[in-house]
Amino acid sequence: MAPRVTQRKGRGLLSLFPCCFKDSDQPEITYCHDDVITTAALEPALPAPPLEELDAMFTELVDELDLTEDHRAAMFALPAEKKWQIYCSKKMEAEENKGATSWPEFYIDQLKSMAARKTPLALEEEEDGKRNKIIQSLKTALRTQPMRFVTRFIDLDGLTCILNFLKSMDYKTTESQIHTSLIGCIKALMNNSQGRAHVLSHSQSISIIAQSLATENIKTKVAVLEILGAVCLVPGGHRKVLEAMMHYQRFAWERTRFQTLVTDLDRSTGRYRDEVNLKTAIMSFINAVLSQGAGEASLEFRIHLRYEFLMLGIQPVIDKLRSHDNATLDRHLDFFELLRNEDELVLSKRFDAVHIETKSASHLFELIWKNLNHTEAHPHFLSVLQHCLMMPYKHTGNTVQYWLLLDRIVQQLVLQNDKGDNPDVAPLENFNVKNLVRMLVKENEVKQWKEQADKMRKEHHDLQQRFEKKERECEAKAKEKEDMMAMLSKMKDKLEREGKEHKQAKLQLADLSARLQELSSRSSVPGGPPVAPGSSGGLVPPPPPPPPPLPLASGLQPPPSGPHHPPPPPPPPPPGGPPLGMAPFATPPPPGAPLGTARKKNIPQPSNPLKSFNWSKLPENKIEGTIWTEVDDLRVFKVLDLGDFQKIFSAYQRPQQQKDGDDDHTVAKKAKELSVIDGRRAQNCNILLSRLKLTNEEIRQAILTMDEQEDLPKDMLEQLLKFVPEKSDIDLLKEHKHELDRMAKADLFLYEMSRINHYQQRLQSLYFKKKFAERVAEVKPKVEALSLASREVLQSGNLRQLLEVVLALGNYMNKGQRGNAYGFKVSSLNKIADTKSSIDRNITLLHYLITILEEKFPKVAFFNQELQNVPEAAKVNMTELEKDIGNLRSGLKSVETELQYQQGRSSQLDPADKFVSAVSQFITMASFSFSDVEDSLNEAKELCGQALRRYGEDASTLQPDHFFGVFDSFLVAFSEAKQDNENMKRRKEEEERRALVEAQLKQRDREQKARKAKANGGLEEEGGEFDDLVSALRSGEAFEKDLSKMKLNRRKQKKPISENSSRERPAGKLNP
Repeated sequence: MAPRVTQRKGRGLLSLFPCCFKDSDQPEITYCHDDVITTAALEPALPAPPLEELDAMFTELVDELDLTEDHRAAMFALPAEKKWQIYCSKKMEAEENKGATSWPEFYIDQLKSMAARKTPLALEEEEDGKRNKIIQSLKTALRTQPMRFVTRFIDLDGLTCILNFLKSMDYKTTESQIHTSLIGCIKALMNNSQGRAHVLSHSQSISIIAQSLATENIKTKVAVLEILGAVCLVPGGHRKVLEAMMHYQRFAWERTRFQTLVTDLDRSTGRYRDEVNLKTAIMSFINAVLSQGAGEASLEFRIHLRYEFLMLGIQPVIDKLRSHDNATLDRHLDFFELLRNEDELVLSKRFDAVHIETKSASHLFELIWKNLNHTEAHPHFLSVLQHCLMMPYKHTGNTVQYWLLLDRIVQQLVLQNDKGDNPDVAPLENFNVKNLVRMLVKENEVKQWKEQADKMRKEHHDLQQRFEKKERECEAKAKEKEDMMAMLSKMKDKLEREGKEHKQAKLQLADLSARLQELSSRSSVPGGPPVAPGSSGGLVPPPPPPPPPLPLASGLQPPPSGPHHPPPPPPPPPPGGPPLGMAPFATPPPPGAPLGTARKKNIPQPSNPLKSFNWSKLPENKIEGTIWTEVDDLRVFKVLDLGDFQKIFSAYQRPQQQKDGDDDHTVAKKAKELSVIDGRRAQNCNILLSRLKLTNEEIRQAILTMDEQEDLPKDMLEQLLKFVPEKSDIDLLKEHKHELDRMAKADLFLYEMSRINHYQQRLQSLYFKKKFAERVAEVKPKVEALSLASREVLQSGNLRQLLEVVLALGNYMNKGQRGNAYGFKVSSLNKIADTKSSIDRNITLLHYLITILEEKFPKVAFFNQELQNVPEAAKVNMTELEKDIGNLRSGLKSVETELQYQQGRSSQLDPADKFVSAVSQFITMASFSFSDVEDSLNEAKELCGQALRRYGEDASTLQPDHFFGVFDSFLVAFSEAKQDNENMKRRKEEEERRALVEAQLKQRDREQKARKAKANGGLEEEGGEFDDLVSALRSGEAFEKDLSKMKLNRRKQKKPISENSSRERPAGKLNP
């Protein structure tokens, strides 16, 4: 990314590089010399030559300066007077430094001599100062001497001398000013295009420069980081910097790359306490590494590198650096976080997520699983997880290296492009992803694997069959044992309970019999005539059972039917009409209900008309005995902000085929075989038998023994039922029973099955027996869901209070026939979201209701926790459930009928026939299990009816799935609206935070520009192109274009609140 360069005409060559002019307190960035500063003010001693001659002389001078095309054009655009001043100034410098063109040899000899000295501890400070002075002189010469000096220095391999000196330095020299001056020489050399190309082309130069990060000299570290950061901005330099950092990792024995940088960034003691320049240099280098090179276009590469820094703990360090309150440092911190937010937002959109929590392994796994589920890659991902489970995990030996290898393979899979090039240093050499993938998809490879798999499958086929068969037998026996134990336990409890009831009934019967005998002996006279009714001691013969009671006239009571009957009820009131104005047998009105006409509620009246809430009002005569008698909506008005409600929901809107060869073979085969049944039926039967893989005798034995060996799976039994021999088939097959050897496979199978007595009934009984437990397991959860959901809506106090608030809002909004309600139908709950605000169409009455509940009734807002089983109950269709129960009942009856038939012919049964014993045991358990399910269903119906009546619904017309479906839909809408409110609140906070950050950035930019203008108003120096890159990188101007682009993107992304609003990290300081 090229830095922005500002040009100011009329101030000489020096004004072409204003981004280099910084405060003097920033080390090794600017180089000011008194004799250079006064150049623009010099008056030429000689008169100016003719214009053509001046242009020729000036062109020669510009060529010597090695300027870029833009700077050359700016130089030639200067007035003739300014050109002559610059030319005279440069010639004067050349005269003063006459003979300087022979100096590269001198400097190179000095460098070699200083590098060869091995007794630095014996050197005196004076000699050390002389060495530093020579290196400083070389740095100045590389900056100020003509181009031929730099060329000569390069030709004499001066760069290698500097690098060798850097490699051979002892500790004392490493921490001295000499080290800083040597880095300054490399920086000065790179300020020239030819010198920069020579440094970048050197195989070890950048790596040796990076080694200097090991020093504790802060100025040296800053200079090295500025060089590395600027190299990232140069084409082809970014990868060299990454390679240099990998080299430094090995050189400094770092656990991972960039570890030293993050450590220095976090250090806050000793000399590092107030050292802002080093921290600024580190952050500018990190931003350059993340945003340049492959990071300019590749999101994956940026995230890959950023993960390295985040794993090293850079985020809390960044938060701590905010305390320095330095404008330049904050600018780099803001760029790091803004770029991270942008990348995470783009990555989240790929997965249709609000935010990806990269620190949560479970969240990352859910996202990957969601995207790979039901795809061809899913089995391979599952295989990777399974094999990861078997990888070594104990902290012994080379365990970590296994995971490191896996990590590097995945990194290279993500980063390597189609050409096999790696934008980062390749973790694994000779690892070409494209070639490997190409190998995997070769047809020969796939064919070889398939043949091998078929061979292995064939070898293990028999073993697998036997194993599966035994496994099925064990599972069936275990399940049968569990069911039997559970059933026996229930039967024991039931028998004990019925025994107690029977004992109590016998005692009551004996007591009643004794009382009856005593009364009979008292009221009878042996041999006497019967006594008339009503007289004492009269004999009354036992009467027949009394008929149903009939309505009586004149309020007379019938005589008792016997002495043992309970006393008659009391007589009605005396004749005569009720008091005037009272209807006979009038029921008292409900508490607070009006007499004759609807009682007017004391509901507050809005000052302006409101929108209507489209509910279904319950008639007053249906309020008695429902939940609405416990609801008092007038209490809600005391806590509601009716002014706010009136404002939001005002009625006034504001704008706002088979081959031929196979056929021949089939025809030939049919010619040899005898087949009398339908061809298509025979073909389908053959397919079934081939899948069953049992002989006819094995199938026969399985049916006679009720499949005690578990040879017949349930799906196979279902298919066998489709091939029961019909009467016509049996007659035809009997005619050809003497030709069994010629019979086709399907015909022979049907013939053998037809010889089994009641084959179809046995098969149906066996299928019902195998499916019974499964069908009961399907029905039970539905019945339980109805019971639990009914209890929940009957007992939920928060739901009752929610209805109270809704009733209050509805009465406040509605007028006329819709208003003054004592209750409403539950279906009205799903109409709450239909009423939209007149201020914001995205806000509905449901959003407002949730806000009211969270503020005034916080417990009620979590009423869904009391209705956990309602969603399941909403899926239960009572008609289908009763149909399933009826099928179980009829199936059980059919099995019992067949059992009675087989018991009747027990003398004729085959010794191998175990139908009677197996089915008898099954009937015992199944009958009890079915009785239990039936009782549960009756209980669920009763609870469901109570729930319907409690909420004022008609149990005869409203089905439970519709009733609970209303609550289920309301729960979903309530949850979505609640999420909308949270997203709205979060988006509002983020917009406020973003606006604050942008305002802070603008303020910092203005302050920085003001300081820059003030600093540039005094001193100016001549700089170079590489200095421009370093200065722009340190000040953050190198990222100004990206910052502006990200801000523009954020403004475009501001939309109405949606459910998928983004979750981003705050870029900048938060409000205290």
